[in-house]
Amino acid sequence: MNHSLASPSSVAYVMYQKYVNSMPLYRQEKDWESHGIALSRGTMANWIIRCSEDYLYPVIRYLREKLLKRDIIHSDESPLQVLKEEGKKPQTKSFMWLHRSGNDGMPPIILFDYRASRSGEHAEEYLKGFQGYHQCDGYSGYNKLEGVIRCGCWAHLRRKFVEAIPDKKAKDSAPTNAEIGRDYCNRLFKIEEELADLSPDKRYQKRLEQEKPILEAFWCWLESLTPLKESSLGKAVTYARNQKPYMGNYLLDGRCSISNNLAENNIRPYAVGRKNWLFADTPKGASASAAVYSIVETAKANHLNVYSYLHHLLLYMPDTDYMNYPESLEELMPWSEEVQAICGK
Repeated sequence: MNHSLASPSSVAYVMYQKYVNSMPLYRQEKDWESHGIALSRGTMANWIIRCSEDYLYPVIRYLREKLLKRDIIHSDESPLQVLKEEGKKPQTKSFMWLHRSGNDGMPPIILFDYRASRSGEHAEEYLKGFQGYHQCDGYSGYNKLEGVIRCGCWAHLRRKFVEAIPDKKAKDSAPTNAEIGRDYCNRLFKIEEELADLSPDKRYQKRLEQEKPILEAFWCWLESLTPLKESSLGKAVTYARNQKPYMGNYLLDGRCSISNNLAENNIRPYAVGRKNWLFADTPKGASASAAVYSIVETAKANHLNVYSYLHHLLLYMPDTDYMNYPESLEELMPWSEEVQAICGK
């Protein structure tokens, strides 16, 4: 940015500190001050917003186009507080959505998307045009997606049964129904560990041989239960019955996952950072944060040095004529040979 301290390296450093090391801008302000540089948090926030809009958004849009052509997408969402959002009180929740590629053998793409609510319309809009397997939790908003095969998350289902296990029980007593439900899930995850190194085709065959009978036994056992609806076990059973149409779809393709842990693991760094910087001041700031988190997490997944990749984008994007030559962005993708050579770990 002309006539300012905002060089590619300084902006990349501010982004790296906030979105990788979870250091809020007010703490960075003190850190710069200790080096004899007067750099306010407001100025750094403007750097992040301006550079995201000018240089990162085009990269994100290109990555999104690539993501929508994949066969498998995982989704998750987490709350966010935005103080100055039109028509909303500062205390109300906005949401950071995450959509990422699955274990399809291609370079991973992980994208964050800030939205003002948790309405399923946001996922429907962002993933418009996607045709394939959609892995998610039990949130009903994802039902708005059309033309996809929805795959449920066995980790979420297992968690419901774990939460229903009594804190205290008689020694050597028979397993409770909650423990039986958990054990069914554990057997599936154990088999998945054993099949992890197989090719998708072989994993598909082994799942049908080893896991399908367990699924059939689980659903038969589940139908025999009549727990109180408001009890913890009742909630676990209700969740499982409601999700039954989606829970076996991972068997349809060896590339599908048994859980949505891929997305949950990628949204965790955002949740950790949020504990430190607490909120976004404006919607522009929240959107910029989504863009930087997208670059950061995609860089990590592609084994890049995050700071080097941020610096690389901010260094070369100003001279990239992506409007007339969209294919020029391919050279800046995290999986390109040049980027891997310069920014790879």
